[in-house]
Amino acid sequence: MIDATDAPSTRPYLIRALYEWCTDNGFTPYLAVAVDDSVRVPREYVKDGQIVLNLSLDATSSLQLGNDFIEFKARFGGTAREIVVPVHQVSAIYARENGQGMAFPLSTPQPVKAAASAAKSLVSVPARDDTSERPLAPVQLASVESEQPNDETGKNPNPPQPPNPGARPALTRVK
Repeated sequence: MIDATDAPSTRPYLIRALYEWCTDNGFTPYLAVAVDDSVRVPREYVKDGQIVLNLSLDATSSLQLGNDFIEFKARFGGTAREIVVPVHQVSAIYARENGQGMAFPLSTPQPVKAAASAAKSLVSVPARDDTSERPLAPVQLASVESEQPNDETGKNPNPPQPPNPGARPALTRVK
């Protein structure tokens, strides 16, 4: 029997499934990536330690969605670049058109057997000592009352407005 802690990550499988869902339905798959030294992307396009990459068939070539790395070639400002993203650095994959997708918690990298092409292109990063990590205790959730003021009838005078149907959807990451 496989211990849950030894089981492979589900993240690469979910990324591939959502990528396929986007392309099958005519959506543009976007990949949000937390950038560190293990990520190979054009640094001039990184903002606040993150980059959003267009994974559509029109924007990439030689796309490989592997279990350890996502690799492809893309043009940035007219210049062809080779992109290598470790799967553990992916923070979300979503459809540009409607924002539907999935966000992932950032995790520490697990030892992996890198593909030969990825091994040649990545710089070795010393591993952290993960022995100090303890399992997380269960968290008790409780409901919280809204801090928005109510009028004398008990209704909110400023109810939330639905999004503008013509506006471009955006993924909001809540920490």
